[in-house]
Amino acid sequence: MKKVTIMDIANKVGVSKATVSMVLNKKDSSISQITKDRILNTAKELGYIPNSLARSLSTRKTCTIGAILPDIVNPFFAQVARAIEDSAQELGYNVIFCNSDSDIEKEEKYIKLLISKLVDGVIFAAGGKSDKNLSYLRNNNVPFVLVDRYIEGYEDAYGVYCNNKEGVMEGIKYLYNKGNRKIAFVMGPDKIQVSLQRLSGYKEAMQSYNLYNEDWVYQTKLTLEGGMKATEELINKLENIDAILYSNDMMALGGIKYLTRKGYKVPENIRVMGFDNITFSEFTEPELTTISQPIYEMGRESCKLLIDVINNEAKQEQIYFKPEIIIRGTA
Repeated sequence: MKKVTIMDIANKVGVSKATVSMVLNKKDSSISQITKDRILNTAKELGYIPNSLARSLSTRKTCTIGAILPDIVNPFFAQVARAIEDSAQELGYNVIFCNSDSDIEKEEKYIKLLISKLVDGVIFAAGGKSDKNLSYLRNNNVPFVLVDRYIEGYEDAYGVYCNNKEGVMEGIKYLYNKGNRKIAFVMGPDKIQVSLQRLSGYKEAMQSYNLYNEDWVYQTKLTLEGGMKATEELINKLENIDAILYSNDMMALGGIKYLTRKGYKVPENIRVMGFDNITFSEFTEPELTTISQPIYEMGRESCKLLIDVINNEAKQEQIYFKPEIIIRGTA
């Protein structure tokens, strides 16, 4: 079937192609309302869809942004994605989402794809040591905003973050004030800067109470299965652990699952605390005590900041959110 064109609309309405183009591109101040309505109604009736490529060549903008996220299945990044999409729609932009699976090679592939699609900018959550991949964006003059995860060498780049170190320190303080002294920490992969920041918060807080022991730190994947595996190792190797702080909620939920299977009662035998405050943290019984970061707000702000950068209107380079302890039933 033949694609509907501006000329088809012009012929049906009885006006010039230029008049139709002016109305569709909202440059129609000199055209009567009656003619505008006839053109818009005819375009709708014929099912006209604008050629975005042609428009981008004339405006040098595609009104499309890319978002590269490490794990769209993780409820944290699913919520970030939803916030980006909602904000982009409000601001008149489309979004191309790419799931990197925390794979650096997939990240590189998607960055090159987005550059080839002439996106106006990219929101980027690193899957690991992603400095090389970011250089492709910088070298091709594609604006980008980091969200959630810092990248070494790009500390001054535009970004939206939570104060991770502060959050973990507050979590340890809370557990200490509850009477816990042997507090283990389950961290994420050390190739991710966020994991190192949260570890730093744990180490500093525990040292302030003269309690730090490196044998109480376990590293695993930021998944339910990772949390279960780390908890199994922790319980089998250490005695009298009275609290576990996990570097994200998915790991904490995995930890609770393992502890429950082994007959431990949470929080009576072991207190458990997570980090993020994903929606799933309220699905367990008891509900998960966690260090909350405003996930949806971070996603929205990353999108708004990127579009400000695209339009040369950005007033600040980094936006930081303060974490908050959400007290529920596990600690």
